Amino acid sequence: MSPLFVGSGRAVVAAVLAAAALGLTRQRLPRGRQWFRLAVVAGGVVVGFPVLTSFALTSVPASQGAVVIALLPAATAVLAVLRGGERPPRAFWVVAVAGAAVTVLFTATRGGGLDGPNWADLLLLGAVVAGGIGYAEGGLLARELGAWQTISWALVVAAPLMVAFTGLSIARQPLTGDAAGWAAFAYLSLVSMFLGFFAWYRGLAIGPMSSVSQVQLVQPVLSVAWAAVLLGEVLGWRTALAGAAVIACAGLAVRVRSRPGPEPTGPAVVAERGVPEPASRSRRRG
Repeated sequence: MSPLFVGSGRAVVAAVLAAAALGLTRQRLPRGRQWFRLAVVAGGVVVGFPVLTSFALTSVPASQGAVVIALLPAATAVLAVLRGGERPPRAFWVVAVAGAAVTVLFTATRGGGLDGPNWADLLLLGAVVAGGIGYAEGGLLARELGAWQTISWALVVAAPLMVAFTGLSIARQPLTGDAAGWAAFAYLSLVSMFLGFFAWYRGLAIGPMSSVSQVQLVQPVLSVAWAAVLLGEVLGWRTALAGAAVIACAGLAVRVRSRPGPEPTGPAVVAERGVPEPASRSRRRG
């Protein structure tokens, strides 16, 4: 399958599921600036991250891509500070930067020297930036709309563009693929592009996002392991060492306590915690 079809087609399938879920549960429409923020989320996690990684992984091993993507938690933490006003302590940044440095070093030396990144590495780094923006904005928006509602509306917002990309990819390269390929595509559409965000955005909404985001450093280890099992990739000692190092940094980063920041608010958080809204707010709504 073409990388453009893999990156966009899965969003189209997920958008159909999202529209059905929103319609069946009669969710209210987002309001005002929320539409713009949903477009930011869609640009990051529906368009940017899937499409860029799909193109990059046509020329680099999945194990290498997984370690580069380990930069994503650090990017999310930075954007959580810039966008959400969080204030992680200095110890958090030490271990987060250490994990990011390991991934950069691995990428730069994978061929035995510091020759600089190639185009696939640049695509992966672009995906990291796009994903970090989408995660940080989505985590904030999930406090207002709810976790599954946020990704569902983002998929709906991006649907026209992704339908166009899907049609273009099919026109350029007719659909092909064996049963395993279509099973992988179905998994990407249902789990990676849709259901997985339910729990992820809920966790980010509870926060603090800077700490919660570091849990995702477990992803490279899992991706490396599955690449060996499903794709038969041979894992070198550098990949194993880099994976172990970033996971160690993730464990330390999650354990570091952040200084108090803005309290997560919004109807979704209030409903989840079971805390009654202030009487003044209830009277205004009435």
